[in-house]
Amino acid sequence: MTRPSVKLSPGDQVSQTESSGIAIQVLERAMRLLDALAAQPDPISLKDLSLATGLHPSTAHRILHDLVHGRFVERVDSGMYQLGMRLLELGSLVKGRLDVREASIAAMRNLHRLTRQTINLSVQQGDEIVYIDRAWSERSGMQVVRAIGGRAPLHLTSTGKLFLSTVDSRQLRSYAMRTGLAGNTRNSITSVDALEQELAKVKRLGYARDNEELEPGVCCIAAGICDDSGKVVAGLSISSPASRMQDEWVDLLVQAADSISAALGYEPEHN
Repeated sequence: MTRPSVKLSPGDQVSQTESSGIAIQVLERAMRLLDALAAQPDPISLKDLSLATGLHPSTAHRILHDLVHGRFVERVDSGMYQLGMRLLELGSLVKGRLDVREASIAAMRNLHRLTRQTINLSVQQGDEIVYIDRAWSERSGMQVVRAIGGRAPLHLTSTGKLFLSTVDSRQLRSYAMRTGLAGNTRNSITSVDALEQELAKVKRLGYARDNEELEPGVCCIAAGICDDSGKVVAGLSISSPASRMQDEWVDLLVQAADSISAALGYEPEHN
């Protein structure tokens, strides 16, 4: 969150403790403004916000300016204020992650029991995937390289390829321009043409593979998890030493991902 500015008069000197106290006070006032906005179904004026929060109009205006800059608040044409889209984006992200994690726990544990390999749950954040949960044990046969909260480029991971397979050609090339398609190993896909061919395969098969493209000696297979709108919101993957990866796990993986999707309300279309 963009921190509202704290303005001091020239020559003012504050200790670190005092500065922290001022910052906390500003944040508390920002929360009061957001709560006041949330309580109103329609845009509200600065004057009414000041009355609702007990803040001086100049103080409220200064904090609102920073909240507008961070897209937490929107200032409409009439000069009134309402909650901004950034809050919706963050709320949807948190809700999605919580729902997916809760719905995935049992399926992940069962898949680990059947394969004895590391099972990962990941979501997309920007040009990377983020690992948000995992089922594994010392018997998985490999050391976990990326902890929960760790990140990896989309094009180097099986789950990342699932997300990339949902974008159009223009969006894919934009991703390639931003990232440069940097590789980690000699197996990494580093050209747009090769990546397009790989993603076409993902669409055809309904699952994705990472053939030692992120980490040498480690292979992954991933299947997508969809929400009730049919959007891919997460990826369920099996990671194992390359020498142990088994094609027989694909069906188990897809079944597990489908069961999680069903728990999230997804109903596949039947032709």
